[in-house]
Amino acid sequence: MVAQPKKRDLWKLAMECETLAQVHEALGKVMPAPDAGPTSWRTFYQHSAKAYARIAEVDRGHHHEALYWASRERANGEAIKGNSSTSDAD
Repeated sequence: MVAQPKKRDLWKLAMECETLAQVHEALGKVMPAPDAGPTSWRTFYQHSAKAYARIAEVDRGHHHEALYWASRERANGEAIKGNSSTSDAD
C-alpha cells in the first residue's frame, strides 16, 4: 500500500509549480471537502492566493490570469474571515 502524501507536502508542491496549469492541478489535490468548516476553506484560499501570486511571476505567459486567480482566492478567504458568525466545524 502506498502512503498518501501529507497536505503540507502537497502545499509545498503547489508552491514549486512552474505553470498555471500545474498550480490548478496541485490545488485540486489540497482543496478541502465541500462540507469542510470555514477554517479549512479560509486556510485553503489564503494559501492558494499565495500560490497563484507566485506563479504569476514565474509563468509570465499567464501573468494576468494568475493575478486574477490570486485576487479571487484572496477575496474568497477574506469573505470567510468577515463572516465570523459562521460556526467552525473543523
